[in-house]
Amino acid sequence: MARPIVSRPIVIGHRGVPTCRLEHSRASYELAIAWGADHIEPDLVCTADGHLVARHENEIGDTTDVADRPEFSGRKTAKFVDGIPRAGWFTEDFTLAELKTLRTRERLPQLRPQNIGLTAEILTFDDVLDIAQAADRRVGVCVEIKHSGYFRGLGLDLDDRIIATLERRGLNRPDADVPVVLQSFETRNLRELRRRTPLPLTQLLDRKGAPWDFIEARDPRTYDDLTTPEALAEIATYADAIGPNKSLVVGRRAGHWLTGETGLVDAAHAVGLQVHIWTMRDENNFLPADFRLGDDKAAAGDALAEYRVFLDAGVDGFFADDTRVAREALGLRTSVGT
Repeated sequence: MARPIVSRPIVIGHRGVPTCRLEHSRASYELAIAWGADHIEPDLVCTADGHLVARHENEIGDTTDVADRPEFSGRKTAKFVDGIPRAGWFTEDFTLAELKTLRTRERLPQLRPQNIGLTAEILTFDDVLDIAQAADRRVGVCVEIKHSGYFRGLGLDLDDRIIATLERRGLNRPDADVPVVLQSFETRNLRELRRRTPLPLTQLLDRKGAPWDFIEARDPRTYDDLTTPEALAEIATYADAIGPNKSLVVGRRAGHWLTGETGLVDAAHAVGLQVHIWTMRDENNFLPADFRLGDDKAAAGDALAEYRVFLDAGVDGFFADDTRVAREALGLRTSVGT
């Protein structure tokens, strides 16, 4: 099948605009919208009393001031989350009221010193939906469901709570005023969600490892195994898109030099799946070696050149840490008539 012509890839404000504002903060999401994001993207985890909150992970020691709060010192603990040992403070051990007393902070201070000193409150899923709903145009919310199986094992089913929130707000339909997309690195919850919602679903794919539900079931397949034509056809039975790590679309060799297209976009398009890659970032630290400028990892490299590579590859959307740069790349593409 010929590659579809992508006239307007979507731009997803990845946790807002974390290059300029604290990720998952109101200011970050609002800036992403102001700079032209089609969707804003929260990662959702759960509180002890069953509320959905936007955090990169359920461990919040690195992203809030909880370690400086003596009243919560006894909450520090160690757990296995999706089989990985973690130590710190976890959202599922706090009520929403307690989390609302914390102040968030920059997760990557060595790469984003401009955000040091900024603070914000932790937002609920409802808060994020309110931000999108208040926009002066139709803006979507692209939800990443974090650790679905883990939270289900705690009796805090994220999928149930997400569907209940969408139903309560009249958003569990594709023509809602705030279009919602649901995405997960696991496969089991997406298959189950397919029976519960008409909303678009995205199967996220990492460059290494395997979905946690595969590991739990002793299924030997990895994320790489899910990129074959046969596996993509199976994904297309329950999902509408894949969200691959960008190195699965354009490969890299030692030293992070690009090696060329892998064929994943064409294979996904052949079975009707869109391809939304993650994550487009401006700092040298995250760019391919081809587009780094200078030795400062925190400095901006030639991000526009990287966008051109993935536009040439035919992707349908970008998770972007800087919506303004993503829009500039798309504008340049339009101006040259390609």
